[in-house]
Amino acid sequence: MSDLLTYAYAVVRNGEGLREATAPLRGVADTPVSLVTDAGDAQLALTVSHVPGQDFQEDALKQHLEDLEWLEAVARAHHGVIEVLGQRTTVLPLRLATVYLDDNRAREVLEAGRTMFAERLARLSEHVEWGVKIYVESSVALAAPTVPAADLTPGRAYLRNRRQQQSVRDTVYQAAQKAAERVEAAGRKHASDRVRHRIQQGLLADTAGAVGENVVNDAYLVPLKRCHDFLADVTHAADGLDGVRVEATGPWAPYSFAMPLGESGGAAEGAPP
Repeated sequence: MSDLLTYAYAVVRNGEGLREATAPLRGVADTPVSLVTDAGDAQLALTVSHVPGQDFQEDALKQHLEDLEWLEAVARAHHGVIEVLGQRTTVLPLRLATVYLDDNRAREVLEAGRTMFAERLARLSEHVEWGVKIYVESSVALAAPTVPAADLTPGRAYLRNRRQQQSVRDTVYQAAQKAAERVEAAGRKHASDRVRHRIQQGLLADTAGAVGENVVNDAYLVPLKRCHDFLADVTHAADGLDGVRVEATGPWAPYSFAMPLGESGGAAEGAPP
């Protein structure tokens, strides 16, 4: 058995000059990137590189996934390859650490999914992904001015201040709902599809450097020709709404709208335990 495994980054629409453009790329583990093509459809290819089996066999991979530094390096390399490819052709990104025993096995999976991949690439052509997050500003939602009341007992004064704080929170969350409705309207008008992701909480929110509470975390698939209008509407979604912030990020390759390879389980398909 070879010491190398085939790491797959994306299914791509093959075209003139793509192989030459791919040749200088370095991917995961600083390995050269190449194309695995579908013999039955010259327009379909997998972008791959050959990574050390000792790092991507099932047991080793499970351990590596606990190593945030290693995981970040792999994610950056994976994303970097896809971003470069996305500037030249339509890409169908695959999830992190999609690996196969060799190029032949990767080609078999590509050919088996030929129709589905071709249809998905056609749908994603001339589209990009935009992320839209809505935040409730913590300084507004979590506090309200406390008003001293000389004519109230301490207990009654506390209860009144708590009601005032709750009233402020309710108002801000209602404003966030209004902003969400405006963003959704922009999506219906300009985007082809939407995916709702889990809101960012705890360590994930801290890592992202978010300020405030994330209450909406959506992704929109937007035609290139509609990006300007979509962003214009999204940018103004929080206008006149105190304590609410809307953040748009992108454009990205359409990660949220890609379908993973059926056998991409993270470890090498067919690799021994």
